Amino acid sequence: MLTSASQCRSAAASLQQGEKKIRVYDLRLETEAKTCKLFKIAGRDFNDFLQALHKVFGIPSSETFVVATTDRIVLDFDRFKELQDDTTLYLLQHEHQVLPTATVENISFMPHYDTLIKGGTYEYYASENKESLAYPLAELIDNSLSATAKNTGTRIIEIRMQFDESLGKPAVIVLDNGRGMTTKQLNKWAVYRHSKFTKETGSFARREEDYVRPDPVPRSLNSDISYFGVGGKQAVFHFGNVVRMISKPVGLPDVHELVLSEEEFERKEKNKEDIYSTTILNRKPGDFSHVSEDERFLRTIIDEERGKESFTAVVITGLKEKHISFLKENFDAWTRHLAHIYHYYIHGINGNDLRQGSKKTAQQPTIDIQITLREKPNKCPRVLNLREVDDDMQTLYINSAADTFEFKASAGPGGGTVEGVLRYHPFLYDKETYPKYPEDPKDPKDTCNANAASSENDNLENEPGVVTQEERKIFECFWNGRLIPGTKVAEFDWCSRKHNSRTASGIPPECYRRLSGVLFTDDNFQVTTNKMTFMDLELKLKNNQTIFSLVQNGQKSFRGNIQKEFTQWLRTCNENFDKQIKFVGFKEIKTRTDVPTKKMQHPWAVFSAIEWGGKTYKTGQLVKTHNTNPILYGKVVQFLLYGNFDGDVYATGGQVEVSREPKALWDMNKIVPISKIDKTATDEAIKKNIDSDSEKLPDKLNVEWPNGNPLQNNAILSAGTTLGPLKIEILNKRGEKLSRMPPVGQGKGTKLCVKLTLLHHGLKSDKELAAYVAPHLANTGFWFKKMDHLTELGKYTLNLTTVVHETNAVSFGGRALPRFTLKFTIKEGEAASFDISAMSPTLRVGVPFDIPLQIKDGYGHSTTLTSKLKPELKCCGLDLSYETFSSSGTTFTIKSVKARGKVLNYQQSKSYDLEVTLPGLKQHTKTIKISLLPGIPHSLHVKPEETSIDVENGDQVKGFPPVVTDCSSTGAGQLVTKPINLKIIKGEQQDLKAQFVMPSYKNIPLVIKGLRVLPSTRVSVMELYSQDNENLVLRNSEKIEWIAGGLLENLFYKLYDEADREVPLTAEIASMIKVNWTGDVFVEDLVQGKLPDLQVPKRVGEQRFYQVSYQDQSVSVSFTIVPRPDEPERLNVALPQTTVKLGEILSGNISLELVDQFDNLTKTLTPTCVNHIKVEAEGLDKSAITFKWQESSCAAMVTGIRFESGSLGPRELRFSYSDFVERVSIKVTAGLPAQLKLISAPEQPLQVLNDHGISKPFVVQLCDDWGNPSPDQRVVVDLKTSPPGLTVKTNVISQPVNAEGKASFVVNGLSGPKGCYQLQFKGSFNKKPIPGPSVSLTVLPDPKKPVSLSVEYDTSVKFFAGSKFPVFSVTVVSDEGSPITTFNPAAVAMFIWDGVSSGKKPPERAIELKCNKPMKNEKNDCFHFRDKEIPNKVGKHTIQFSLRIDKNDVLYSNQIRINVVANQPVKLGPVSQTPTPVVSYSKDIASRTLVENMTLKIMDLYGNPAGEDLGGKVIITIKSSDGERNKSFPLFETGASSLAINLVEGKAHIPRLAIRENSPGDNSSTYILVFKPEVYAHLITLAAFELPFLFYNDAQNQQKMSELTRKKDELSSAIEKYNETLRTYKELLGLLTTSCLNASKKEADLKNELCRRKVTIPHPISAQHIDALIKKKSTEAEEIQKVSRRVFPVRDNFRGQAEVLGMVGHLAVVQDDAAAWVISWHIRGDMDCVITKTTEAAQRIYRDTQGRQQVMALDSVLVSPGNRPLPHIRNGYPLFEPHGNPVYARELLIYPCDPESCDIVFKNILGDTILIDDLDSANNYRRAVVQNRIQCPTILTRQGDRVSGRGKFGGAQNRAPPMATLHMFGAPLPQQYHSLMEQIELLRQYCSAVSKREEIERERDDHVKKIASPDVQQKEKDLEDKKRQLREIEKELASASAKGMKRGAVDGGQPSSSISKRARQSST
Repeated sequence: MLTSASQCRSAAASLQQGEKKIRVYDLRLETEAKTCKLFKIAGRDFNDFLQALHKVFGIPSSETFVVATTDRIVLDFDRFKELQDDTTLYLLQHEHQVLPTATVENISFMPHYDTLIKGGTYEYYASENKESLAYPLAELIDNSLSATAKNTGTRIIEIRMQFDESLGKPAVIVLDNGRGMTTKQLNKWAVYRHSKFTKETGSFARREEDYVRPDPVPRSLNSDISYFGVGGKQAVFHFGNVVRMISKPVGLPDVHELVLSEEEFERKEKNKEDIYSTTILNRKPGDFSHVSEDERFLRTIIDEERGKESFTAVVITGLKEKHISFLKENFDAWTRHLAHIYHYYIHGINGNDLRQGSKKTAQQPTIDIQITLREKPNKCPRVLNLREVDDDMQTLYINSAADTFEFKASAGPGGGTVEGVLRYHPFLYDKETYPKYPEDPKDPKDTCNANAASSENDNLENEPGVVTQEERKIFECFWNGRLIPGTKVAEFDWCSRKHNSRTASGIPPECYRRLSGVLFTDDNFQVTTNKMTFMDLELKLKNNQTIFSLVQNGQKSFRGNIQKEFTQWLRTCNENFDKQIKFVGFKEIKTRTDVPTKKMQHPWAVFSAIEWGGKTYKTGQLVKTHNTNPILYGKVVQFLLYGNFDGDVYATGGQVEVSREPKALWDMNKIVPISKIDKTATDEAIKKNIDSDSEKLPDKLNVEWPNGNPLQNNAILSAGTTLGPLKIEILNKRGEKLSRMPPVGQGKGTKLCVKLTLLHHGLKSDKELAAYVAPHLANTGFWFKKMDHLTELGKYTLNLTTVVHETNAVSFGGRALPRFTLKFTIKEGEAASFDISAMSPTLRVGVPFDIPLQIKDGYGHSTTLTSKLKPELKCCGLDLSYETFSSSGTTFTIKSVKARGKVLNYQQSKSYDLEVTLPGLKQHTKTIKISLLPGIPHSLHVKPEETSIDVENGDQVKGFPPVVTDCSSTGAGQLVTKPINLKIIKGEQQDLKAQFVMPSYKNIPLVIKGLRVLPSTRVSVMELYSQDNENLVLRNSEKIEWIAGGLLENLFYKLYDEADREVPLTAEIASMIKVNWTGDVFVEDLVQGKLPDLQVPKRVGEQRFYQVSYQDQSVSVSFTIVPRPDEPERLNVALPQTTVKLGEILSGNISLELVDQFDNLTKTLTPTCVNHIKVEAEGLDKSAITFKWQESSCAAMVTGIRFESGSLGPRELRFSYSDFVERVSIKVTAGLPAQLKLISAPEQPLQVLNDHGISKPFVVQLCDDWGNPSPDQRVVVDLKTSPPGLTVKTNVISQPVNAEGKASFVVNGLSGPKGCYQLQFKGSFNKKPIPGPSVSLTVLPDPKKPVSLSVEYDTSVKFFAGSKFPVFSVTVVSDEGSPITTFNPAAVAMFIWDGVSSGKKPPERAIELKCNKPMKNEKNDCFHFRDKEIPNKVGKHTIQFSLRIDKNDVLYSNQIRINVVANQPVKLGPVSQTPTPVVSYSKDIASRTLVENMTLKIMDLYGNPAGEDLGGKVIITIKSSDGERNKSFPLFETGASSLAINLVEGKAHIPRLAIRENSPGDNSSTYILVFKPEVYAHLITLAAFELPFLFYNDAQNQQKMSELTRKKDELSSAIEKYNETLRTYKELLGLLTTSCLNASKKEADLKNELCRRKVTIPHPISAQHIDALIKKKSTEAEEIQKVSRRVFPVRDNFRGQAEVLGMVGHLAVVQDDAAAWVISWHIRGDMDCVITKTTEAAQRIYRDTQGRQQVMALDSVLVSPGNRPLPHIRNGYPLFEPHGNPVYARELLIYPCDPESCDIVFKNILGDTILIDDLDSANNYRRAVVQNRIQCPTILTRQGDRVSGRGKFGGAQNRAPPMATLHMFGAPLPQQYHSLMEQIELLRQYCSAVSKREEIERERDDHVKKIASPDVQQKEKDLEDKKRQLREIEKELASASAKGMKRGAVDGGQPSSSISKRARQSST
């Protein structure tokens, strides 16, 4: 506080004009009156100022006050010195006083100097995407986020769209609950480019206003995004022309308002006032007295200020109509954009993950951004919280991703850190899951042609890997947590397939197109001022110094490299999440021990079938593999998929287990990838291969008995019978004896043995008595010795089974080997001994028992007695006797045996030895132990002995039933009962009796005891009563009526025991009392017997149950209170509905009732009340109103309410009865729909190019008979055309009206023949038509639009494999049918691929070919493809041509399907590759086989079958490999040296070709099989097929050489593949080097051309610099285009139609103004003439315009060719020297289009008219020409005169009128514009050349690195190693061959018989 000092000094200096002044408001009084004074303070100090205040405002010296700024900073001596000119101050009672009235403060807001320094930022880096209003809105939300950054609670940002005209003018309001702005901060906000980094100094600076960089947070969500001091101003004036800033800062009581207006700026500029000065209004919260009527919506906003600590509101008015329409019509789109921009502020660092089980952050975001759009009074506002948006792109990315890969990038020192997330969107079942942009059905990144989604894309969008036509840019970029929409990063080297080709093997390429990503940066990376694009992000991230690291569990990982980790992650995603093959028929989960990696052994799911590529493969199905070694033929066993599954599932791949067939030969299963299944193999081909060797397998056993004692089947034998010996032979189906399995390939087959087993069949199981395996012996075959001592009884089986040697397997390859079975039986012998059977271990004295005996023979088998025997019994200490004995089968029983003697008591027993003897048996005596116990029970004894017992009710009784005990083990037991609970009547005792019995022994008498039960002292009865009403006693289950809402007080209770004695109340008892109507119970009241008060329900009919209970409801009293209504309080009006249509009667009855204070019906109305009820309302028709009494409800009913006039909206109905008055509101809506009105449409007349759309929508309004808009959404509006030949492309062709009664039709395209049409809008309601408007339009063909590709070629030619295609001529056809020649030849391509494609686009495998330059004799209006090679492979092929129209649009021709046929037959060859045979002359046919199942075909040069029409023979011979003729040659199996097989339809099949057994031939020699074709056709010579083979004369050497040959073939094949790979590497390096040199040359040529045009290219070359240069020159060209220039004003309505050139005035432009003026005047009658190319087109226009339009057809015009010289020139020399610069007038015309046709036009119109400077020069020129006897044409002068061809001049007819009155030729763009465009084109070419050169250099460097990589080096090393192995094998083969030749020379002279003998010895 300041007090006035008596020592204040007087003023020291006089005030001079122009000195510093301040404005002071006296606001000390709490009134709306305010006093404002102006003070000059120059030369004064603070005390002088205070003294002046006392004097001016009359302030007593005793009064205290403060002097403060508008920001409530109290002045002192230091702050007074810093006051600026025109500062506003307050006189206040205290610092926090509320302003009694509003004040005004002057401010200045000159732009900041950064406007100059950073002005180029937007110019060079601003984004081009400005279509959506979400981005300027985002600038305002950025400010709000920054303002609310320090809020501790919920941060609220609200955007209100106020378009309701009943509330005032349209406005956009942005409100937040942030920290607000002081007047100083508000002043700074108005300063353009005054950023938050500008630090304030001085004593007025607040510490909280200084900028402090926020601490790092995850995802950089620091709200630090209000940055440059530019975006807010740009945004508000982008929306409208007036902005009002309303703000209340934290801790201060005042609200500050600042208004900036475009109109005010213009006014100040016009009046030469200070533009950058205005005022700030300071006021108290809630004061809206300054608000005008047209901004009355502000009153609600200002009224909400009360109670708010701080806030800011941005109010934008003067909105542009197009913005209002956009915000209304595209509400979903721009709110989705906002939700995308602020996705992570709204949903947190993990984003909007809607999936169940998704990870949520500990603290969810507390930011609410709410959008409200209010359109009309009767329309419900649209309200949306951005958190509710679930279809923004980030939400779609997050929820469709299967897995994420997080990383960080450090961009070097001071370069900042970037957090990154990659997401994988898998291919699921039949489609890609990569999300599409909600507003664009094509692609989220392809926004150019969202409505042109072609059917080609539709056909491919569900194919795996087909994501878009072009590669997507992966990463969206966020800056400080906010989306920067204009910058997207494609990829980094470590996540690019191009750079991961080596490590990414096995990963499908399409996986890289299933990635989306996000980059989160802080402000270390610069963005443009409009926050649309980054300046340096991609440049920094792709710098070599940038380090990428993996992030796991939120922490950076330093192990491994990110490229390897990413590749592994991507491979895992592909394997785990992509689903392409459907596995069906789930069976089980198994563990595979055959998998070498232990962690991969489990789990494996087993399936019975798969669906793959349109085919189904099942278990048991025959299949063939391809690309396996060897090729497998067999049956499917099962399908395997790694993972834990329990049903049908999709996956990318899996494995199949194949059982090789026939199993008897292979006996093996093999597991291969499913991709190895050969889909082309047929069952017939597979079966043929399997069945070839089946007959050789073992079939049966032959059994012989050498000793002549054969055993018959099912024979019965006695014990000890001898079996054997046996001789066995194995036979196959041919009857041949076998000792081995047939051999497979080289070597011998598996040995076989015969196994003998002898089984004894017991009752429970079989027992093997003997098992022997007999090998094959040369002399005896398979032999078994005899077997003795078969003593066990029962049935026997002798089995003879063929088994595999060493393994003893009884089957081979799943097929059982042959076996022999013999069954026989062994029987028991005579009796020789006995056994005592089992008896009871415990016997009782005197109780009879039996002793069973089992009779046995000599081998222990049970048998029968053949003689009668008498048994004898003996036992020491006991007397034994029996009654009788009997024999049954093998059992002998001694019956009724009794034992007598003295034994111990029931607790003990004693054992005795019982001896049994059967005389006459070999073993006649046996002994058994027995035990004896006492006899059965006799009597029962019960304790205690008393006959009667006393017990209190509820106690236990010891020793009494009802319970049971077991006495069997000890003879005694104890009984304990449960508590006894009886109902005691009148407190009297009750008597009971109990019985003790033994149920098992009914002969034992029972025992009876007495029991007296006494009353208990426990609580058993409760009583409730009211102390206020002695008669009120609440009985159990009683219902009581009470006034609704009343209070039941003074309830008491009493407790009684079973003897009806009152129980004294104690604290313990009170604590057990419970009531159900309240939880607030006071124990003190309960001890006194008082219960809590009871509140009765307020609603009648709401019965409520109440209960008081003691000890958990063991004793309780319950009752029900029924409320009754109170006295009437008001009249209740119930409307049947809240709306009524104008002119219609309100349906239903209005009910009138009297209700009490709680709206309970009192039923106090009487029937006479209907005579006293009144109803009133504005525009109410009372004639139809009736009042009726309804007895059932005691209510009055009102009907007939109808409104016939007045405005739409709410109306008040007033009902009155007696003293009761009630008002209700009812909404009056529009009447029945009756008409349609067109309220918005494009400008008429309407002309549309074919297949173009209409930008402005047609909006139709539904109205009633009074013209009111009708919102009846049952009305459907149809858009129809007349005549019907026009096709309209709209989002909807028929739609109901919306909630406003409007229907909007956006015409995206109109297609149809040229002509006039009508768009008709018609409505229908309940099948009744509603008339509507129609719009006329004209459809014109588009001459610049390509619609098809016309392909011409010689269709009669045949396409021979390997030849040249005929010439294809491709014409680009426009909409009007004419050819288009403006496209670059590089844009046209030819595609060719094998097969027939189901889609309309070329597949990825298609080969692309470029077009050739046209030759002299070829047309230049089409593109030519010549000398293109036809594919080498025969079959169906497809050709298609394409035209790339722009970056995203490609036009395809119709697909041309051709059949490539074989070329001329040149050779005979095998269908499949045949290995080098190795044979010997052994007996084994397999060793002598040369070829097997080989098919030979006549082929062309490329291996295609080419002889289907040829027949003949194939002659097979053998020749020497070295050309020797005297050699010994092997003979074929028939003994011949040559064979002939038939050649049918160009094909010959050889089932088997073998040499003869013991065939001649040189050992270890190489021979050649020659297959020579001989065809019947003449003059056809075909090359023979030659197959080398090796010949040996011993099988062992042959087997060895066969193995060596096989290895040699494998090594040769591998070496060829390696050589091909390395050769490809070298060729590719050469091609890349050549391309690199060519690209560098092209770049240098373009750079030289640019330098020649004085365009400087910076060094080093930067794409950023070139883009900036292109943008700069493009801006200059745009500015030139914007400069006003002369144009021909008459509209050409016919240009663009077929065969129409255009209007004369539009066909040419003239540079010189004077020339344009006089020429236009000279031919003014022809300027609007339409020129056509054909007479037909001219006649068509003439008819269409009914002759009003003049036309000229060029095909009816004849002009002389060439250009003749001026008349004064003859033979190239001038006849005289002319003055005035004569020139033909037509030579001054410039033709923008079709110069040849235009030249004919103006030759015809202007002829030889000459233009000269002035009239004197014209006359002199004419005179000189005529004097030379030359005809002189008409001369025009630049001064506007004309001298006719007849020499006439002068007069008004020969004088041009003023320029302003003429329609003149337009002026061309200046030469500078064309120079700039040429420079721009060169710069673009140069930029493309640089990019191409860099790309080729990178490819070459990568290829060089790849060649030098360890992988390629290893391949070279492997190649050398395999060459070395090949040389060794060839050396070994040569050595073996030499040795064989040596042996062959020694043996060569012997006769053939000796050779055979030696061969047989060798084979043994």
